[in-house]
Amino acid sequence: MDIPFWSKEIETLDRASLQAIQLERLRDMVSWALKTPFYNKKLSSVGIRSPEDIRGFRDLERIPFTTKDDLRRSFPKGLLAVEMTEVVRIHSSSGTTGIPTVIYYTRDDVDRWTDLLARSIVATGASAQDIFQNMMSYGLFTGGLGLHYGAERVGMAVIPIGGGNTKRQIQTMKDFQTTILHVTPSYLLHIHSQFEAEGVKAGDLALRRAFIGAEPHSENTRRKIDDLLHIQAFNSYGLSELNGPGVAFECVCRKDMHLWEDAYIVEIIDPTTGRNVEDGQEGEVVLTNLIRRAMPILRYRTRDLAFLHPEPCECGRTHRRLSRILGRTDDMLIINGVNVFPSQIEEKIMKVPEVATNYQIHVDKKGALDRLTVKVEIYPKLFLGDVAKLEALRARIREELRSSIVISPNVELHEPGSLPVSEGKAKRVVDERPKD
Repeated sequence: MDIPFWSKEIETLDRASLQAIQLERLRDMVSWALKTPFYNKKLSSVGIRSPEDIRGFRDLERIPFTTKDDLRRSFPKGLLAVEMTEVVRIHSSSGTTGIPTVIYYTRDDVDRWTDLLARSIVATGASAQDIFQNMMSYGLFTGGLGLHYGAERVGMAVIPIGGGNTKRQIQTMKDFQTTILHVTPSYLLHIHSQFEAEGVKAGDLALRRAFIGAEPHSENTRRKIDDLLHIQAFNSYGLSELNGPGVAFECVCRKDMHLWEDAYIVEIIDPTTGRNVEDGQEGEVVLTNLIRRAMPILRYRTRDLAFLHPEPCECGRTHRRLSRILGRTDDMLIINGVNVFPSQIEEKIMKVPEVATNYQIHVDKKGALDRLTVKVEIYPKLFLGDVAKLEALRARIREELRSSIVISPNVELHEPGSLPVSEGKAKRVVDERPKD
């Protein structure tokens, strides 16, 4: 296999050299963090008053965790390490309510982030010959501008179409022979569901790859995208607090995502004890940004659950691979005392061939008990069959779910297009239980 690289030397560094870079950059980040009111107080409380107090990676564990609540309490400038005159970009984390989390970048910060994204894009086998249709939202959300800059650095022709307007998205793919899409998996599946109405078949298009992210999705969802659109979908991982997309990205091997360890220190911790776990063991992802000086972030608890692969990748990169996100510590549903992750539900229903491309998880209360209903769209021709077959399908889906989440949910079958569709991040869970 021909393995493409953006910066082969740094991507294949031996472990000792990579860790030496990490330690040097960690000290640099500590020096910038100490300039902020938030970290000056937090680091001083554990005896870290200068970069020289970081003598090795053991000292990393002395640094207290940073949380989203810390970022909100520090709004708007409590984590800003430079003068505002040095700031060239401000983004804000999406999907939050109340006080937002705001992220600042200097010109050099944006440049370093852009280079990581170029590295990520080339790792998938993409090149300057590709036509890149960016369907992520622009503006305060980091996803749109982040990959836009990275694709331009690679040399691609970029179509900054943004989210929404499905009819126009499909027409644009046809007009410009788009080869790569950047899109949420749920919206890409919705776009495919509209192909027939627009007189388009997947084979008519020039599509070869899709970069999918911004929402958790299962391997079965990825396979469905591959099969329906005749492309390769590449998983990616990022979050605004750590720059945005490009924290980790799949290579051509598509066996989970290389986390760029010259730019981030990754830890996997037991979410209850806060202690580090071994590679291969699932836990909460904790990240330290090594390349952003305007707003340093040390040991950020992402709430994302994943694991690090202990074995190397076939591509030859030495940066460890992060598994796909398996769930979140804060989107876990507790249904009558049973812990249920939405990702568990998606994993099972997307294995069922009759299930189409959209679903919704609905939770409410009946009397004193929680009630879980999983609504799935199925293909129209199935509704032409007899009721017995539909009941058998409903029972099969319910049993598949029960085998994974222990409890037996209600299952509703819907025709395609009847459930709400999001053109950005999908709203998969509707929890209507009364709040205490």
